Amino acid sequence: MAAVALEAPQEIAASRAPALAPAPGANKRLALLSVGHFCIDMYSAALGALQPLLITRYSLSLFEAGILGGVLYFSSSVMQPFYGYLSDRFHFRGFTVLAPMVAGIFISSLGLATGFPMLLLLVFLGGVGVASFHPQGTAHAAASWRHRRGLAMAIFITAGTIGLSAGPAYFSLLTSRLGIERAYWGALPALAITVVLAFTLPPPPRREHAGGPHFDLAPFRRVWKPMLLLYFLVVIRSIVQIVFTQFLPLYFHLHHGFSISSASYVLSFFLLVGAVVGFLGGSLADRFGGKRIVVFSMVASVPFLVLFLLSRGWASLAGLGVGGSILLFTIPVNVTMAQELVPSQSGTVSALMMGFAWGMAGLMFIPLFGWVADHVGLHATLWGVILLPLVGSLLAVKLPADHPRFVRRVSAG
Repeated sequence: MAAVALEAPQEIAASRAPALAPAPGANKRLALLSVGHFCIDMYSAALGALQPLLITRYSLSLFEAGILGGVLYFSSSVMQPFYGYLSDRFHFRGFTVLAPMVAGIFISSLGLATGFPMLLLLVFLGGVGVASFHPQGTAHAAASWRHRRGLAMAIFITAGTIGLSAGPAYFSLLTSRLGIERAYWGALPALAITVVLAFTLPPPPRREHAGGPHFDLAPFRRVWKPMLLLYFLVVIRSIVQIVFTQFLPLYFHLHHGFSISSASYVLSFFLLVGAVVGFLGGSLADRFGGKRIVVFSMVASVPFLVLFLLSRGWASLAGLGVGGSILLFTIPVNVTMAQELVPSQSGTVSALMMGFAWGMAGLMFIPLFGWVADHVGLHATLWGVILLPLVGSLLAVKLPADHPRFVRRVSAG
């Protein structure tokens, strides 16, 4: 703390000056990365919408359906820190450019599988495309608007969440017209986005805190306590989101009598309201601090999610929409807080918060809750899921002082 107090005013001004200057081509880069994020996440959400059709076509149990979801989250999310390391190490633009094509081709081809083993392979390969995009895309999006990182992350992540919300509706409409066997036509937007990115995406901005090409563990050691708290908060939020993303269409189909297409539109609704309010979450964090926003999200989401399970019709949908939006608007907040803690390893940090935490939650809890649902029913299982944010609220209040003041203190040692 003393090191910060003795710092000369002119040195402080000099250190802040670059952060206020927009990076060259910043607006174009952020726009293109946001479009790419929309496309990638549209395919990552397809499995939830296709789940009822896959269960019927391949005679899957809920546990096997959960295994499919777990494999997707492993390859698309748990593996993200590996791609984050490669991105920080090599700065290869192909991680961002080629990812939509890879994800789109394999996810759209699930209807061509000859059995459960091939389904697992296609899901895994589709997840590889999702995983390779997120660390590099997130780091470059945040660096585009260095003077408003929270807002930049909100725009980028909101685009992805809108893609998540569009995925179920897109594949529901596609399969209702063509059947799941010809869902491979759904890869066309991904191919188009890859071509656009290849020819128009500007090079990434020069990193302000470049620490050499190698991964550096030292910055993580200095902030391991707040980083661990943030990680577990992301895991808790991710468990709720991924279980809903995986099983919500099936729940509304089985328990509310919705058609498969209508149930998929409910999932799109749930994700869309989260995307819209996610933009607000990043802006509020810039104004009020991340800690307050995270605590509010964990506490305020639960009553509305309880309303969702206790009611039917419009009241149930309203509870789902409001509760989901309050919970999901912390996605850009968590990532920005983590990037401020370790700015020199932004790709790895982004992967840790967006990918590894999300992926571990999916890998472990989708099969687990699928197994539980086979034994006690899907409705009872969701009750256990929606109470998890209350545990998160106990962790959130232990977060340190709001950033960036906290960041400067811990960085000074």
